Amino acid sequence: MPAVASAAPRPSALLVGAALAALYLIWGSTYLASKVALTAWPPFLLSATRYLLAGGAQYIVMRLSGAAAPSRQDWLRAAVVGLCLPLFGNGGTTFAQQYIPSGLAALLVASVPMFLAVLGWWSDLTPRPNGKVLLGLGLGLGGMYLLASTRSAAPVLIPGQPALGIAAVLLASFMWSVGSLYSKQKPIGGSPFLGVGMQMLCGGFFLLLAGLVHGEAPRFHLTGIGLKPWLAFAYLVSFGSWVAFSAYIWLLRVTQPTLAGTYAFVNPVVAVLLGWAFAGEALNLQMTGGAALIVLAVMLVVLGGARPARSNPAQPAGAELGSVED
Repeated sequence: MPAVASAAPRPSALLVGAALAALYLIWGSTYLASKVALTAWPPFLLSATRYLLAGGAQYIVMRLSGAAAPSRQDWLRAAVVGLCLPLFGNGGTTFAQQYIPSGLAALLVASVPMFLAVLGWWSDLTPRPNGKVLLGLGLGLGGMYLLASTRSAAPVLIPGQPALGIAAVLLASFMWSVGSLYSKQKPIGGSPFLGVGMQMLCGGFFLLLAGLVHGEAPRFHLTGIGLKPWLAFAYLVSFGSWVAFSAYIWLLRVTQPTLAGTYAFVNPVVAVLLGWAFAGEALNLQMTGGAALIVLAVMLVVLGGARPARSNPAQPAGAELGSVED
């Protein structure tokens, strides 16, 4: 989603801490919630319904509160972001969690800042990576290699195809990065909250089409959904979309983007711990080592890239960080 400049007074440390805690805990826990919801919902229809409900409600509320009607250009930009972020980013990650543990998916999603650093530099949107960023990229590649070669006994919905899940997450992370950089270069005008609703609506529409093409409609029945999947779905819509997205946008307005982007190396830790505690996802030495390398790599990329560009002040390599599990 687009970063928004603001001249608002500096917020209290308590409010900033609460917003960061929301990003850390909520976006870190949505991996487990998605895994629970996937026991009843097919992946693309799950994401489609989530984004259509959250985006539709947010769009209606913002329009009723007085936000100006978006232009055709704004809708086209929202469609591009919806294609890259909700469809490929969230949809791809949700799809992958059928084949790999949620903790592993979260750790692989931590590659987003590394993609942002490289793609931002290639597109001249961010400065050339410095030594810390390059070291982080190298460590991140090593960490992803360890994770990709890990043989885990953790329960998954569709066993025997971990390579498909890993490839889907990496593609999702790449496309999320492309969409994030596009949203920074081509932001939607007017209210940023209205823009988020538009992006979610467009993404939900694309996800619905993907679910229909994937053949998910005939095997999906609302009557067969139990209480736990419904609760997980409600959590994804309310907290994963409305609360966390709002907290992220607010942080971008009132703090340095680097601070808001620190969720990228906290979410994997939260997801792995929750998967281990509640979903029976085992931890081994190789996975722990890969996780440590990725967390360290993201810290180096995000914090090492926190320097101003000549033409755009205070825009670090990770300034447009977003969660593929938002």
